[in-house]
Amino acid sequence: MLGRVAQGIFWMYRYLERAENTARLLAAGQRMALTRGQDQADQEWRSILTTLGLRQGYETHFDNYAGANVCDFVLRSRHNPENVLSMVERARTNARVCRSALTAEVWEAVNEGWMSLRELLARPVKDATLNTVLSAIRRESTLARGATHGSMLRNETYCFTRLGTFVERADNTARILDVKYYLLLPSLSYVGTALDSGQWENVLRSLSGDRAYRWLNAGRMDARSIADFLILDERFPRSLVFCYSTVRANLAELARLHGAEGESHVAMREADQRLNGKTVDDVFDQGLHEFLVEFIMGNHALASAIAQDYRFVA
Repeated sequence: MLGRVAQGIFWMYRYLERAENTARLLAAGQRMALTRGQDQADQEWRSILTTLGLRQGYETHFDNYAGANVCDFVLRSRHNPENVLSMVERARTNARVCRSALTAEVWEAVNEGWMSLRELLARPVKDATLNTVLSAIRRESTLARGATHGSMLRNETYCFTRLGTFVERADNTARILDVKYYLLLPSLSYVGTALDSGQWENVLRSLSGDRAYRWLNAGRMDARSIADFLILDERFPRSLVFCYSTVRANLAELARLHGAEGESHVAMREADQRLNGKTVDDVFDQGLHEFLVEFIMGNHALASAIAQDYRFVA
């Protein structure tokens, strides 16, 4: 496979995953804002901008954290080059470049999704239309992923779809957990103790894990249990362990197809050493924030190694 095609597939699925994750984060923020006082609502919107790395850019143009302003900025603002509409457009551009490597079903899902979202986001996002827009973003990403699973050969192209999806998903899970736990703590004295159940529920909602967590942990809503679930539970498809088990399997398949390993396989083994055999007590002994920062840096290094090994275009 040409490096240009591998790069296009990898980033196409990273952008689709990123757009969906952003929509889920905004939806969880809206729920929190509707059920909390103004100060807590502002704090929630601020944390979302921090998670997405957009707070500085937002504060350049706005002096408050009104939900409508935050959502419009994140979803479509021309002042934000990393808005969701741009993500979906980049996914479509990559799909068009790599169209010969995709099935007709995948191309149609991505292209039609972009056209639908472009129409929905042609106007400023208001409170009354936010749910419709966020649902559409999640739906279009799900359709593209479903078309991928249902129509593509399990070859090296498919491996890059999975690598892009789960490298991005792991980064998202780590960033949300870090920001919610570390930046939003009301006091350092709360570290390692149970916090407000509504805030922790919002962490789970941001990652679409609230129902699964409740099935496994009825009645418990504390930092250690949630961290254990989001980091180490191999049954949850957005946990760090699950994401990396999928990345590992697809890197192994690429090594088999190419007859050789590269730097990405070394980086994967190093990542495994940081995760394998860990308990949630080990994570908290190290410091949850420190663990997650180390993970995010390692995840970035892994993505860079994949780009190097498979000759992504600079």
